[in-house]
Amino acid sequence: MHVLEIRRLTKKFGDVHAVDQLSLSVREGEIFGLLGPNGAGKSTTILMIASLLPMTDGEIRIFGRNIAEHPKFAKQQIGLVPQDLAIYEEMTAYENVAFFAGLYGLRGKELRSRAEEALAFVGLEDKRNRYAKTFSGGMKRRLNIACAIAHRPKLIILDEPTVGIDPHSRQSILSAVRRLNEAGSTVLYTSHYMEEVESLCTRIAVMDHGKVIAEGTLPQLTSVVTDRREIVVTLRETDRVKEDALLDIPGVRTVVRDDHRLLIETDAEVNNLNAVIRALTASGVEIADIGTRRPNLETVFLSLTGRSLRDD
Repeated sequence: MHVLEIRRLTKKFGDVHAVDQLSLSVREGEIFGLLGPNGAGKSTTILMIASLLPMTDGEIRIFGRNIAEHPKFAKQQIGLVPQDLAIYEEMTAYENVAFFAGLYGLRGKELRSRAEEALAFVGLEDKRNRYAKTFSGGMKRRLNIACAIAHRPKLIILDEPTVGIDPHSRQSILSAVRRLNEAGSTVLYTSHYMEEVESLCTRIAVMDHGKVIAEGTLPQLTSVVTDRREIVVTLRETDRVKEDALLDIPGVRTVVRDDHRLLIETDAEVNNLNAVIRALTASGVEIADIGTRRPNLETVFLSLTGRSLRDD
C-alpha cells in the first residue's frame, strides 16, 4: 500500500516554479529519503504534504485519500518534524508535547499518557518539567520529535532533524527514527548528511529544480550514474607493479598509483578480482589489503546534480 502518493505537484511563487510537476510515492513501512541541493524544492514539498502551504496544481494522497478532500484525516496521519524548531521555549517539555497532542484532539488521561510516552521514547522523561529554553540543541531536536509523534501518526516527516547538533544527540535521533519505523511508522526523511540517508533509507529520491531526477534503492541509483567499480589494493611498495599486465585483464579500464595504493577501475559486471591478485603476485609485490568499492551516495548525488547539497 502507498502511504503517500504525489502526482504532478506544482508550486509557483510568481514566475518561479519551486516545485514543478513532481510525482513520487512512498510505500508503507519504508524509510524514504528525499535529497536535493538547497533550493531544490524539498521543504516546499514537505509543507504542501503537511497542508501548511497551498499547492498551485497537482494532487497529494495519504492512504489513497486526497488531502484536499479529506484534510482532517490527512493531518491525523502525519507527524511533521520541521527543520526549524517548532517548540515553545517558555514551556516545559511536557507542556510542549501536551500542547501539540491536544491539537490532534487528544484529551484527559489519553493525552497525558501519550505525552509521557512520547517523552520517554526520545529519552526526555526525566526532563519533563524542565523549560525548553534550558535544553541543549540536541535535546530540543528530540523534543521536537516528541511533539510530532504523540498522536501516533502513520507517516512521520523529518526535515533535516539532525542539523547543528552534537554526535551523541545525532545518534540518538537516528536510533529513534529506526525504532519509529520498526514500530510501524512510515518515514519521509531529508538530510544534508549522506551517510545518514545511506544507513537509514530503503529508497531515495533526488530532487533538483523542483523535479525528481532519479529514484530508487542505493544500488539502483549507483547503477544509473556508473557501470564501473573500483578495486583498491594496498601494497608494501608499488615499484614492481606491472601496469600493462593489469590493463590486459578483461574489464580493467584504468590503473592509478596513489602512494602505496593502486586504484583499479573495472567494469562492474566483470568478476576479475582473482585475476588482479594473480597478476600482482606474479610481479612479486606484497599485498597488504585488497577490496572493492562502488560509488557512494555523495558521488551519485554530485553526478546527478553537479553540485553539493550545501551549494546555494
